[in-house]
Amino acid sequence: MKTREMPNVLGGFLGWFYLAITIVPIYYIVVTSIRPRSSYYSDNPLSIPTSPTLSAYREVLAADFLSYFTNSVIVTVVSVAVVVFLSLLAAYVIVRNRSTLTRRMFDLLLLGIAIPLQGVIIPVYYLIVEMGLYDTLWAIILPSIGFAIPLTVLILVNFLRDVPGELFESMRLDGASDWKMLWTLVVPLSKPAIITVAIYDALNVWNGFLFPLILTQSSDKRVLPLSLWAFQGSFTVNVPAVLAAVVLSVLPILAAYAVGRRQLVAGLTAGFSK
Repeated sequence: MKTREMPNVLGGFLGWFYLAITIVPIYYIVVTSIRPRSSYYSDNPLSIPTSPTLSAYREVLAADFLSYFTNSVIVTVVSVAVVVFLSLLAAYVIVRNRSTLTRRMFDLLLLGIAIPLQGVIIPVYYLIVEMGLYDTLWAIILPSIGFAIPLTVLILVNFLRDVPGELFESMRLDGASDWKMLWTLVVPLSKPAIITVAIYDALNVWNGFLFPLILTQSSDKRVLPLSLWAFQGSFTVNVPAVLAAVVLSVLPILAAYAVGRRQLVAGLTAGFSK
């Protein structure tokens, strides 16, 4: 006899509820950013604007938004490139070198994951000032690299441990050096993990607020999270302009996710099978 399974009504309701509380704020931000400023307080906040306009986006672009955007791109690209390069080198050494010193260094590196950023902001500020880098983009880049490396190394190490050792040994017998094995074997096989950590680190650096707030001062060194805070002060009444700035700041991250979403899923599910 066939048994009919009872539908999971509670699970379905909770799923739709979670979807609603996730989608509604995004819908509100996008709709409000194209709503005329004059009708913001009179219209239903969730209704579709009867006369949509891009005036809020034009105001944001005219307020040095492109300068802030460029600073964020520079900081994010440089930080992620250095983090991925150094972390890949470190992960390769940790996986291929089984010495006691390497294991101890790996354990010491993992301690960086337990250090909260807020707890060391004063020493970081002191070091940046003593190095003469205060109020520069390097003041944001260097700490971002330091705090991103431990977790990135951990993810890459777990991924590289699943690469069969026979592949390394066969290339070693053919006379391949460590550098050749790294670039011709490790990098192609680790593409999903590399894209995963690159997107994750880029998201953290792009949305970083504390380092730009503490370590920079000039308006020409502002990045997008800090500029959004400034826009909130400049456009206290002009809510559509504030939300237009939010939409523009999110677009690059959405584009990066759209390009690397397949590798991102593969990287998140790989490397932890053992």
